[in-house]
Amino acid sequence: MKDKMRVAIGADHGGYELKDALREWLLGHGYDVIDVGTFEEGASVDYPDYARLVAEAVTAGAVDAADEADRGVLVCGTGLGMAIAANKVPGARAVPVGSVEFARLSREHNDANVLCLSGRFVDPETNKQILETFLTTDFEGGRHAGRVEKITRIERGE
Repeated sequence: MKDKMRVAIGADHGGYELKDALREWLLGHGYDVIDVGTFEEGASVDYPDYARLVAEAVTAGAVDAADEADRGVLVCGTGLGMAIAANKVPGARAVPVGSVEFARLSREHNDANVLCLSGRFVDPETNKQILETFLTTDFEGGRHAGRVEKITRIERGE
């Protein structure tokens, strides 16, 4: 049994600085971190590449057990493009979040597994609070479980 939650994190050039700060926050709070990049500040990169890596880490698409994560975090300028791209990976439930309350609800009601943050429009301290809430909030299940299952069936084309 794992004793630490494993979090995959990735960013494009618009989220590079925040990603590094959040990685350090995660490590400082006892999380196991898989950093998929980008690793170079200032170099323009394509956000779908990082969205795919993180989304696959939290779904059955991980290359091997060393790449598997319990949750994922993506950062770009707005969080929007990352969410769109990550949600193309079967099993990913990626949400762009700009408030602590939305982070809580995304976990309780939607069992979201990938958090997408804005590196340009939300301040770092608020993003840390959003991340902490996302990682520490459990899925409520109950009436919400049936709704999440309906999402899964749509994804499967049923």
